[in-house]
Amino acid sequence: MDVLTDNFSLYGKGFLGTVELTVYASLLALVLGFLMAAFRVAPVGSFRAFGTVWVTILRNTPLTLLFFAVLLGLPRFGIVLPFQLFAVLALGCYTSAFICEVLRSGINTIPKGQGEAARSLGMSFGQTLGTVVLPQAFRSVIPPIGSTLIALAKNSAIAGAFSVTELLGTYKTLNELGYSIIWTFVWIAVGYLIITLSISALFNVLEKRLGVAR
Repeated sequence: MDVLTDNFSLYGKGFLGTVELTVYASLLALVLGFLMAAFRVAPVGSFRAFGTVWVTILRNTPLTLLFFAVLLGLPRFGIVLPFQLFAVLALGCYTSAFICEVLRSGINTIPKGQGEAARSLGMSFGQTLGTVVLPQAFRSVIPPIGSTLIALAKNSAIAGAFSVTELLGTYKTLNELGYSIIWTFVWIAVGYLIITLSISALFNVLEKRLGVAR
């Protein structure tokens, strides 16, 4: 317990850093995921091609390599941002590819007749997708989206290697101070467990309220 009680502020700072990364990157991933899912099913070929390239590249690129590309590549083009924002961009863009595919699988479960009925009423593709298809698709894929965001929370640990304040990175300071590495990691694991269980609980509530009855 000493490692926690003696360094509660350090743990707290790292915990809050991970929470912030998770929240902001999750919001970005959801927005981009919905957008790319719309591109993937759009009637415009260039949109479909862009969505396919986005998903293919990001899903098949190691996250650590993506961090290097964002943190070291963007400054070469004059884009200089705080490290935390770079980390949010890397995490959010990477996870958006998985959110996109989860949503696309949900879209494929919607009967085509619903889209045809909406278009027969004079609704555009965007209106049909936004008001008829995507809301139903989201309801059917709430659990896998929750699992994807839980994975995002754990992937945020990579950010610590790039000078971003987060939970896992606290072990370096505590190790230098001579604390037991085992107990250091035990309390780090507890912190991640709190975050992931909170996300799981949130999506369980969403599933009960919005999910498709089975």
